[in-house]
Amino acid sequence: MDSPAVSLNPNEASAARTVKVRTDHHLWGTYILLVIIAVIELFSASIQEVTDANIFEPIMRHGVFILVGLFLMIILQKIHYRYIYGFIPLYVVGCVILMLWVAVAGVKINGAKRAVELAGFMLLPAEFLKLAAALGMAWILSRFQVKGKRDVSVAGMVTAILFLGLCCGLLFSHGLSNTIVVAAIGFSMMLVGGMGWKKFVIALGVFAVVGGAAFYIKTHAADKAEITEYQHQMAVLNHENADSVSGSGRGKVWNNRLAAHFRPNKHAEALSSEHQQEQYSYIAQARGGVKGVGIGRSRENARLPLAFSDYIYAIIIEEMGLFVGIGILICYIWILGRSAKLTMAFKQTLPGVLCMGCAFVIVFQALYHMAIVSGVFPVSGQPLPLISKGGTSVLTASMAFGIMLSVARHAVRNTDTKAEQTRELEILPENVQSANPAEVKTN
Repeated sequence: MDSPAVSLNPNEASAARTVKVRTDHHLWGTYILLVIIAVIELFSASIQEVTDANIFEPIMRHGVFILVGLFLMIILQKIHYRYIYGFIPLYVVGCVILMLWVAVAGVKINGAKRAVELAGFMLLPAEFLKLAAALGMAWILSRFQVKGKRDVSVAGMVTAILFLGLCCGLLFSHGLSNTIVVAAIGFSMMLVGGMGWKKFVIALGVFAVVGGAAFYIKTHAADKAEITEYQHQMAVLNHENADSVSGSGRGKVWNNRLAAHFRPNKHAEALSSEHQQEQYSYIAQARGGVKGVGIGRSRENARLPLAFSDYIYAIIIEEMGLFVGIGILICYIWILGRSAKLTMAFKQTLPGVLCMGCAFVIVFQALYHMAIVSGVFPVSGQPLPLISKGGTSVLTASMAFGIMLSVARHAVRNTDTKAEQTRELEILPENVQSANPAEVKTN
């Protein structure tokens, strides 16, 4: 690859050979705070998993994943983001292979094949694919920028639609909530990546038509088989209507959950086995009030199914109160705001879309989790990044933080010298040497 022709005086040449390294204390501080909250709250919320042999086993097991995630984050933030860019295709292909592996020989969770067992560990490839979707969109959008305009080419729009469609298609049979999160990440990336409004509306229209048709077919499919004993047992354990998982399966589950979500007076009805998951969640939040009942004094952690993962936010509010719950929400919003501020300052497209893509993965998942727990969205399963128990979720969130820190550490800002800006152009692949869309004037 030929480097752009530049003429530097000796002082500028010396500066160009020096890579300015920065540490973003906002992102580091947020990561550490969320990990501290995870350690405190998971010890209380994991009471259902405590064994007679070792009451510390659940938190120790989660602690191992936190340490591994921290190691990955430290390694990634030291690597220049141009190397991360080169690794993206391999990571995406690996995630696709894992998703296909799940479809063929996956372990069923809640009536759908979601996990694979690898070296004794249960992994959820859907969590890896969320990050792959963001990184893949960043790879595409940075390569197809229209020179001198805030837009991407037609080829870039088509490639982005096809790639995002592939990711959503792989997730569709696993769960609707994951599909929605990935679609939200993808379209947000299109806006950050400078896609023109006309192309954006076309992409949105294509997804609306195809996605709407797929949802209709899935939710109106006829049953193909009688319910199995395994499906019945899993439905009972997850407090679901056993008939909802028969035959075509997930389509019926989606219909039932949507109907349950919009049922009248649901906050005033008596406790029932069918809806006890969300009802105990509401009770936990109401009991916590403004101040909370105190750390380790939760009552609902013993009754609320999946209190340590899908409903950890309810236990946090019960123990620490509404103000702490709002504070955690602000922490996640802070990640998004900090990433946006960094992106506005970068000179090139690639670091900006990488940073914002990783922020979207963490923040959208957190917002979805909180919306489910508070009753805004229908019941579903979404972990709270870094806080919920779940090894795969912790690893992907830590990797996302590591990539954001790498970009913040190495990317050149618009306040840096011309020599530093030139140096960045020299080391970046030629096909991603495009100006940040935030700095390109619209015609």
